[in-house]
Amino acid sequence: MRLTSKGRYAVTAMLDLAFHSQLKPVTLIDIAARQTISLSYLEQLFARLRRANLVKGVRGPGGGYSLCSNACDISIAEIVAAVGERIDATKCGGEANCQKHHACLTHDLWMDLGDHIKSYLQQITLADLLAKGRVQEVAERQNQEARQVIEIRNHADLMNDIK
Repeated sequence: MRLTSKGRYAVTAMLDLAFHSQLKPVTLIDIAARQTISLSYLEQLFARLRRANLVKGVRGPGGGYSLCSNACDISIAEIVAAVGERIDATKCGGEANCQKHHACLTHDLWMDLGDHIKSYLQQITLADLLAKGRVQEVAERQNQEARQVIEIRNHADLMNDIK
């Protein structure tokens, strides 16, 4: 089973959003800086997440995105599905045509594995991940790194303005 970067980035961005949107909406620029995900890619992902009613946009100054529901009500499986990812361990995409238009010997094994993975991801919510101490530590480190990058950019812009 292989989860592509689309699913991984969507879960990462949603976890970042859940962590940072508790006080105010979060901009995609901020998520992009902290998670090193391209802004244009995040825009595509958030369009899908918005259509799935997982996030909502807030317009105007201080705007950005926030969760549509509580973090405890959003499963990782929902996020993955919202961006069009399939959780499938088979090589045939679940079509049972793996070997000359028929199921292969291990088709049922891989189908069952995919079902277990889906079930596992359905049981885990954003709140479950937020409660993990390691997630808190990483988020704080990312905040510090993003602030340093912004300070360096601001300093470089100031130096360019002086020239």
